[in-house]
Amino acid sequence: MRSATRCLTAAVLFAAALAVCPAAADEPDPSYSYFGGLAAELIAPGQAPPGANDWSCKPAAAHPNPVVLLHGLSNDTVTWNTLSAVLVNAGYCVFTTTYGTGALGPVMGAITPVETSARQISDFVDRVRSETGSDKVDLVGHSMGGAVPFYALNHFGAIPKIDRYVALAAPLHGSTVSGLANLQPLLESTALGAELAAQCGPCQLSPGSKVAVDLNADPALAPDIRFTTVVSRYDEIATPWTTGLLDGPNVDDVVLQDLCPTDYTEHYELPADPVTVRVVLNALDPAHAAPVSCTVVLPFAGPLSR
Repeated sequence: MRSATRCLTAAVLFAAALAVCPAAADEPDPSYSYFGGLAAELIAPGQAPPGANDWSCKPAAAHPNPVVLLHGLSNDTVTWNTLSAVLVNAGYCVFTTTYGTGALGPVMGAITPVETSARQISDFVDRVRSETGSDKVDLVGHSMGGAVPFYALNHFGAIPKIDRYVALAAPLHGSTVSGLANLQPLLESTALGAELAAQCGPCQLSPGSKVAVDLNADPALAPDIRFTTVVSRYDEIATPWTTGLLDGPNVDDVVLQDLCPTDYTEHYELPADPVTVRVVLNALDPAHAAPVSCTVVLPFAGPLSR
């Protein structure tokens, strides 16, 4: 019965993804839907996102930096099922890893302490640079994956290894998680709860926490890196939504609804959102930036039309 339920769930999600975006014949098909990533993970657990992690890929002159995609409290397949395909189709070398895993293994990443996750990210960046022969990479991170790299910049010497840094719905200044963070003192009032919180990466990024301060998301410390942030006013996880914004001459802050008022993307849909995808492409290659097309985008499900 349990197996049948899993199969039915996978079939429903896969059908939802196909309904959002018809399959292409010979290229990995971006669904532009959070459900598309879920379906991909259920159908083939642990697979890399479309086109990612081709270790024979050598960056072309048009896109000299390999792109490293970093998930949030999820894994690389669920988060990057859309953007990975888009970037590979655009000629980028794309690499992903499910970092910060615990007892759940590759099913769920970004749950270990921030310092542990940051070290793994730093090591992965070094591997990508070595394998591709590139001096620098471009980072695109969602949620925790957009915030934790700052720890690597400030504590593990990653600043000279990064050219462009795109943070999507990232709790750069900590997150209240729509008020759930207010319960953290209650959790930490017991010895077991305090130990669990200390080992939980997302728990460490409540506003004003020591780790949030140590993260030190200050773009002025890395003036040669070009930062782009993308946030949604409907974010329910990285809250307040302004926590995902930075300030500085090397920063471009993007609020999705300023570009497209009918984009109702929330936290989980954001990496697959077509408006976000275009902003990321423009951030990585500003010399060939294209206008953003606005359509109705629903939470989780994606665009009503393409």
